[in-house]
Amino acid sequence: MTEETTTEPDAYDHRLHHVAHSELSEDTTQTTGMRRREAISGKSVGSSAIWMGETIVPPATGSGNHHHGASETGIYVVSGHPEFVFLDSEHGDDEETRLKASPGDFVYVPPWVPHREENPDPEVEAVVVIARSTQEAIVVNLDDLVWVGPVAVGRAEDQPTWHEYEQSQRR
Repeated sequence: MTEETTTEPDAYDHRLHHVAHSELSEDTTQTTGMRRREAISGKSVGSSAIWMGETIVPPATGSGNHHHGASETGIYVVSGHPEFVFLDSEHGDDEETRLKASPGDFVYVPPWVPHREENPDPEVEAVVVIARSTQEAIVVNLDDLVWVGPVAVGRAEDQPTWHEYEQSQRR
């Protein structure tokens, strides 16, 4: 029996990548009232299935309403006491609900769920680390918190629909 060897390179990256805090990039989709900084992405390290970054909400500020399309989002609170606001329709009526978080807490945002981040503290900024299940940061800015499913209805006029966004990524 002969042993076959291949000269084709495998599809796996064989090295770790380090992104220093000073190298985080704001060249990612933004929402009013907060600042997103990209750390791990296809652009920065060649990742193919995750996006990670940092979000900062200044004191006494709230972000605009938005969702992250088909992406699941995990949030880790580094500092401050951010509040995550969404419409909870679990009991029939849409009720504005606030999840109040503290350093060390985790928050899960399912795909397509409109929400916003608020920082009620008048002096301390809120800093969180974000991990998304998509390779790039999907952000669809919205006029309100109404959940309409996997479409960008209620979006701000200057934002593409999810379909337009998806098509632009294929070009």
